[in-house]
Amino acid sequence: MDYSNMKPCDVRALIRKGKITHQTSGMCNGYAQANLVILPRELAYEFLLFTQRNPKSCPVLEVSDVGSRELKYIAKNADIARDIPKYRVYENGVLTGEYDSVEHLWRDDFVSFLIGCSFSFEGALLEAGVPVRHIEEGCNVPMYLTNIDCEEAGRFHGKMVVSMRPIPYSQIVTATTVTAAVPRVHGSPIHIGDPSVIGIKDINKPDFGDAVTINKGEVPVFWCCGVTPQSVVMSVKPPIAITHAPGHMFITDITNVSLRV
Repeated sequence: MDYSNMKPCDVRALIRKGKITHQTSGMCNGYAQANLVILPRELAYEFLLFTQRNPKSCPVLEVSDVGSRELKYIAKNADIARDIPKYRVYENGVLTGEYDSVEHLWRDDFVSFLIGCSFSFEGALLEAGVPVRHIEEGCNVPMYLTNIDCEEAGRFHGKMVVSMRPIPYSQIVTATTVTAAVPRVHGSPIHIGDPSVIGIKDINKPDFGDAVTINKGEVPVFWCCGVTPQSVVMSVKPPIAITHAPGHMFITDITNVSLRV
């Protein structure tokens, strides 16, 4: 089924019913998607400080009230415990399960962080004539753990995760300009070219997501990725943390155009 022209509220309803369980790239054209991190209140301030010190990796779109599963600004009638196709649960830094709902795990001290996602600028890339390979190939975007340290904040520290899109050499400037206009969804690339410079040993073996074809004359271009908090969570080892599964995003009611500067 083609979800590209559906309204976010309708897609979220299908997700809540368990009728959509796969990755969300290409859904609800024109609307922003968001990464998710849920932490106990005890850790929320330190994580908020971490996002402020790492705005390209963790551009915050909204922070929930303590214990609330609702959002006030980026989506109406949403349930953050049920409206993402696949969640990941970490306990003491270890991935202990993937679920299509975390309603059964909800606690009154949970705080949800919704973080901008690079899926949100892909529509602008397509409008500018820049190919987006993982959409063409119907798979998840490739994501890689790098050797780039994030700025520390309290207990939170770790390495940056990036997403990669192969861009024809002649369109690199266009891709950079288009994405720089949306800093709230990661903005301009963090690296262009040789993957080994940022610690990626094999471009064909992503740490998250799926490998994609890189054609002759194309250059790998890397953007900061909202999976970075998962890397940080594994470093900090909090008693419990809940995130989205890579590529399985929260679809908001806000438009990508509203995020442009």
